[in-house]
Amino acid sequence: MAMKSIFLITVLVLVLVATQAQAQITIPPIRIPPLGIPPLPIPPVLPPLGIPPLGVPPVGVGALLNISGVLFCSVNGSVVNGTTPTPPFPNATVQLSCDGTVLASTTTNQSGAFTISVNLAQVLTIVSSSSCMLVVPTPLSTCNTTLPSTGSLQSLLQIVRDVITGIVTSIVPLGFELMARVGR
Repeated sequence: MAMKSIFLITVLVLVLVATQAQAQITIPPIRIPPLGIPPLPIPPVLPPLGIPPLGVPPVGVGALLNISGVLFCSVNGSVVNGTTPTPPFPNATVQLSCDGTVLASTTTNQSGAFTISVNLAQVLTIVSSSSCMLVVPTPLSTCNTTLPSTGSLQSLLQIVRDVITGIVTSIVPLGFELMARVGR
């Protein structure tokens, strides 16, 4: 009886395996268009749903980035000038400028702090342009009369990306410097 059961189980397993193997071997038919009719274009390879293309922030949460910093009343925007602490630069206009076009603007608070919020389109502009920077058109002489009344503080921007996905995670100012105004 045991031998008969082993034989029946073996036959059953073979039937199941053969059926699955046959199902996996099934090849869908290939359609070749008639002569004179071009084949349909191959669709582009898109990332799976929910995963944005590399370098583009996801839509929704995280699509809005902030560029934040603190502006100090000095020719290089630093906290310490020699051994003397530098006061903040309150009520100064800070502009996000790309290729000479102002994309966004804000005003520093009493502590010299600022935040510029950028949307997806602005992030893409910043990523694709090599000339985006923060510009402070407010003259330094408004916070300290002994400082120059011409020129503007400017800071280049550092784009920080996630190492794995390549998605822009933040944009940070690299440090302000007084630059002469050209053509004025």
